[in-house]
Amino acid sequence: MTRLMPALAAGLVLMTGCSSSSQQPSSTTAAPGSQKIIVFAAASLKKTFTAIGDQFSKDNPGASVEFSFAGSSDLVTQLTQGAPADVFASADTKNMDKAGQAGLLAGNPVNFASNTLTIAVAPGNPKGIKTFQDLAKPGLSVVVCAPQVPCGSATQNVESKTGVTLTPVSEESSVTDVLNKITSGQADAGLVYVTDTAGAAGKVLAVSFPEAAGAVNIYPIATLAHAGNPALATKFVDLVTSPAGQAILTKAGFGKP
Repeated sequence: MTRLMPALAAGLVLMTGCSSSSQQPSSTTAAPGSQKIIVFAAASLKKTFTAIGDQFSKDNPGASVEFSFAGSSDLVTQLTQGAPADVFASADTKNMDKAGQAGLLAGNPVNFASNTLTIAVAPGNPKGIKTFQDLAKPGLSVVVCAPQVPCGSATQNVESKTGVTLTPVSEESSVTDVLNKITSGQADAGLVYVTDTAGAAGKVLAVSFPEAAGAVNIYPIATLAHAGNPALATKFVDLVTSPAGQAILTKAGFGKP
């Protein structure tokens, strides 16, 4: 019996050692000093920011970018509720101002792009839509962004200036949701950005209208106050505003701020 005790004790020590080494702490957020940054960006930036993120990883070996794309108003709500992020890029200055008023910004935001509304319709324009006023015709199913979303605010701006009141069948939380309604055939027309129709070439047709020039959205970007890696976050902002980042945005149809 006494001969078994040392073996049992050794076994217990070995088991204890295995147990402690297998339980490693894990985290899904960017901790201080981490080489990963989290970027909250407007839905209309998905394609371009994904490309910029790839370039960022090449320029900064070992660094990675995690994106969260949604309507700018939804992103601000998430940030004010404590969602972890390092960078915020909004599709308008209004929602960036909200982030600033909530004390979320590390410094002054930088305007890096602009975008203009256009009408998205099915290929061939089967409903014959030619003007903004046509969107108010009876029997036409039109989809727009919700008023708190930048593309929705721009739509209301055009309505106010033209005196045309739209009766949309739905108001979506992001511009990509509006575009999806058109590409899926759930609506006849939708108000999106020129970059959205350019990115969906072949699936939708863009119908431009002159009044859109009076409702251009400016896109600002900023490093956030609680960034886990502020230095790396600032590098991302710098890339977006650099000639390389601007070239990617221009190619996608964005205008200068």
